[in-house]
Amino acid sequence: MERTTLDLWVGIFVVLGLVALAVLGFKVGNLGTYDSSNTYKLYGEFDNIGGLKVKAPVKSSGVVVGRVSEINFDSKRFVAHVEVRLDGRYQFPKDTSAAILTSGLLGEQYVGLEAGGDPKNLQEGDKFKLTQSAIVLESLIGQMIYGKASDGEDKADKQTK
Repeated sequence: MERTTLDLWVGIFVVLGLVALAVLGFKVGNLGTYDSSNTYKLYGEFDNIGGLKVKAPVKSSGVVVGRVSEINFDSKRFVAHVEVRLDGRYQFPKDTSAAILTSGLLGEQYVGLEAGGDPKNLQEGDKFKLTQSAIVLESLIGQMIYGKASDGEDKADKQTK
């Protein structure tokens, strides 16, 4: 009888561990429960989306108000076309701007919304008029390095004159 009781407790412990891993996996993968029945679609065009992925959060003031639902490339205009689904509880003015931001220095990328002051709200299918592309760390480092190199060249030219 003692052996079966021990086996039962070990089994319960293993099942609880697997459930905890599944919950953690959903949280990390942004696959948590999200009610998609009361949402509306909005669109944005970005020159560079960096590492933005489908199901990435859409945040306003740090609060998740939606998710990225689709990302496409427009081969005629050479821009990324991003579709987001916002929770119907949250309404934003027509002049709301969208930017691709990063959580921390090397964290996940998300779409950040900054509300404007227009009295009319965005409706299903509207497009963000003002967007800001992702800041790519490699290009910033490159600009800094080449900027310093050109500054050094300018100083050398001035010293020789």
